Amino acid sequence: MVEVQHQRPCSRLECKNIASSLQCPTCLKLGKDSYFCDQDCFKKAWPTHKLVHKSLQPTAPYDPFPTFSYTGSLRPVYPLSPMRTLPDSVPRPDYATDGIPHSEQRLFRTTNIHINTAEEIVAIREACKLGRKVLDIAGAALTPGVTSDSIDALVHETCISIGAYPSPLNYYHFPKSVCISVNEIICHGIPDQRKLVDGDIVNIDVSIYYKGVHADLNETYYVGEKSLADADSIRLVETTRESLEKAIELVKPGMLFREIGNVIEKHATANGCSVIRTYCGHGINKLFHCAPNIPHYAKNKTPGVAKPGMTFTIEPMLALGSWKDKTWPDNWTSATVDGRRSAQFEHMLLVTETGVEVLTARNADSPGGPVRRIS
Repeated sequence: MVEVQHQRPCSRLECKNIASSLQCPTCLKLGKDSYFCDQDCFKKAWPTHKLVHKSLQPTAPYDPFPTFSYTGSLRPVYPLSPMRTLPDSVPRPDYATDGIPHSEQRLFRTTNIHINTAEEIVAIREACKLGRKVLDIAGAALTPGVTSDSIDALVHETCISIGAYPSPLNYYHFPKSVCISVNEIICHGIPDQRKLVDGDIVNIDVSIYYKGVHADLNETYYVGEKSLADADSIRLVETTRESLEKAIELVKPGMLFREIGNVIEKHATANGCSVIRTYCGHGINKLFHCAPNIPHYAKNKTPGVAKPGMTFTIEPMLALGSWKDKTWPDNWTSATVDGRRSAQFEHMLLVTETGVEVLTARNADSPGGPVRRIS
C-alpha cells in the first residue's frame, strides 16, 4: 500500500500555510505534534505557543494541605489520578452516579436488622469469595516502591474482570476503588502517589458489589523486612488480628452485640494497645452499611441480638497510643491523634443456626498471615 502524505496546517493560529517538517523541539520531547511552516512563523508563535508546554508537563508531587497540622510523619502525595471508570456491563449500586446511597438513607437511624433469605445468602457467599480473591491479589502486590494508587488500579481492574463494582468508589464521593491506610492512618486512606517504604504497615480494605449485594473485608500487611523486625508493629498487628478472632468466637444466635467490644478491648489492653472508638463494624447485605452497629470498645450500649440469617462485619481498629483520631482535610483519612501506628482486620460474618460462618475467611494461599512476636 502506498503511504499517503498528510498535509498539516501550521500550528500558529494566525497562519494559513501548510506546515513543513519543522517541529517544536520541546513539544517533540513531550510527545506532542506541533508543526510550523518555517522558522520565522515558529518565532512569531513562540510567546503563546510556549504556554502549551506548561500544560503538557507532568505535575510535580505535592502536599494538598501544606498548612494542616498532621499528627504523624505520613503526608498525602498528590495529584490524585482521575476517578476510574467501569464498563456499562458492570451492575452498579444506587450511589454510583451521584455519590448518595439513597437506599441506605431511607433506613437512616433504624435499628431493624435484616434477616437474609436463602437466595440472598447464596449471593452474599459468592460475593465474599470474590472479595477475598480481590484482597489477596492486592495484598500480594504490596512491596517497597509501589504506590497505593497502583494498588487501587489493580483492585479496580480486578473488580472489572470479575464483573463486580468496587463499593467504595463514589460512596459519599469517595474518589477511589479501595481504602489503603498506612502506618498512623486508622482507616479510609485515599490511595495516592506515595511510594510504600520498607517498614510500613498497610491496611487494604476491599469492598465489592456483586449480583446486588456487598462484601467487605480487610487486612493489615507488613511491607519489607524492616516491618518484620519492628517489635511494636508486630505486637500491634498481631494483637489486632487476635482481637478479631476472639470476637468471632462469640458469635452465635442470642449473642448481644455489645459483648463484642468487651472481648476486643480486654485483649487489646492486655497487649498494650488501645481500641479506636469512632468507627465500628456494621450490617451489610444489599446495603453497604446498615444496622446493626458493632462497637469494638468495652462497656458500649449498642442494642441488638444476633439471629440466624444476619450478616455483619467485625473490624477492630487498634493503636499503639491514644484511641483518639483526627481527620485530614480530605474529610476521609483518619489518623491517630498522636501519630502512633494503627492496625485493622475485618471479616464479614453470617450468623447460622448453631454459630457463625466466616464468609471472608482466608485461603491456604492468601498472602500475609500471622507473624511470631519479637520478645
